[in-house]
Amino acid sequence: MEQYKKFDDISFSPIHRKIMLWGSGGPFLDGYVLVIIGISLEQLTPVLKLDANWIGLIGAATLVGLFIGTALFGYIADLVGRRLMFLIDILAIGVISVATMFISSPLELVLMRFLIGIVIGADYPIATSMIAEFSSTKQRAFTMGFIAAMWYIGATAADLVGYLLYDMENGWRWMLGSAAIPCIIILLGRFELPESPRWLIRKGRVKECQELMFKLFGEQVVFEEEREPETRYRQIFTRRHFTSLLFVAIIWTCQVIPMFAIYTFGPQIITQLGLSEGKDAVLGNVIISLFFMLGCLPAMYWLNSIGRRPLLIGSFTMMSIALALLGFVSEPGILFIIIAFATYAFFSGGPGILQWLYPNELFPTAIRASAVGAAMSLSRIGTMISIYGLPLFMQQYGISATMLVGAGVSLFGLLVSVVLAPETRGMSLEQTSQMKLY
Repeated sequence: MEQYKKFDDISFSPIHRKIMLWGSGGPFLDGYVLVIIGISLEQLTPVLKLDANWIGLIGAATLVGLFIGTALFGYIADLVGRRLMFLIDILAIGVISVATMFISSPLELVLMRFLIGIVIGADYPIATSMIAEFSSTKQRAFTMGFIAAMWYIGATAADLVGYLLYDMENGWRWMLGSAAIPCIIILLGRFELPESPRWLIRKGRVKECQELMFKLFGEQVVFEEEREPETRYRQIFTRRHFTSLLFVAIIWTCQVIPMFAIYTFGPQIITQLGLSEGKDAVLGNVIISLFFMLGCLPAMYWLNSIGRRPLLIGSFTMMSIALALLGFVSEPGILFIIIAFATYAFFSGGPGILQWLYPNELFPTAIRASAVGAAMSLSRIGTMISIYGLPLFMQQYGISATMLVGAGVSLFGLLVSVVLAPETRGMSLEQTSQMKLY
């Protein structure tokens, strides 16, 4: 009699590691291109004669592109599959990065940032769905944590590249074009990755899925069934799913608004706080990036030991306190600034992982990529407005008021988490996708 193994019982294998590593290339590139523009603006501002309005537009352009890319291509990935789309988008990111090296006006830069936002936004729902659908219940917190960590690794890499190229003549061109190098590496790594088995099953390609599982793991594998009809984008706005969508979009927004502000305009913020100037401010951003990245490491463990809900609530509490202290203390010393920023960055690890983990858990395979894309798009509405307005707000009201607004955003995320955050620890994707938050 032929023996079958449940997918959830398969041990973490080399193919899992490959999918986790190369699937996380999109978040790596997002962190990289978001941060590298903040550093290159130090050189671009006098070259292109940028004022606060142009700087805000450049910062927001990528987010507008992300808004479109995540909403559109998440749905396309649910229709045509994960693998094909996440090869095409990485190639596009590399081409646009090289093209950005040759811009000669503020408008051209805004356009390039908009286009790169679209293709990076396309990768998010595709790659994260692929990773989630290849992860067992025990592995899921770790693999989603790895995605979040890769974003911060990309951001830290951009800080280091920007620091090394800071004094080079026309260094901004090489900064903006440098994203093409990791694109090539990621594209090569993704070529041999398989299609998502859960997506194959949802499309009725059961035999193909069985053959794939036997090829990858050397045995027959079975999946629990999901009670969900075929892909319809409007499903994510039905009563059953809309509360989950709204919850994920809000916590995502409240986590990324202060974080994107810190990363996009990190050198300028650090300079205004009196920590350092110019190239030294970029080095200060490297240190902050490292704390963001380190915060993901214990969060990967806490998600399974403490649980999703307590970690989210506790993290938003600490993040709100850290930003509030930076706002209320009128003349903070250097040590105080470092500790406050480090505290915020460290505790953002939990929400940083959960903004990927929750949407992949709370929605079924038929609409998973669509829901991730929609949640990310909704979160980018507030982020777009804030990134555009941040330079103008800092110019008019100062850094203390800016930090207090960031604290208020984190506090709102805390309140929503207390009301709606579910506990999904120890549950399979089939179980979590049936949960209701009302």
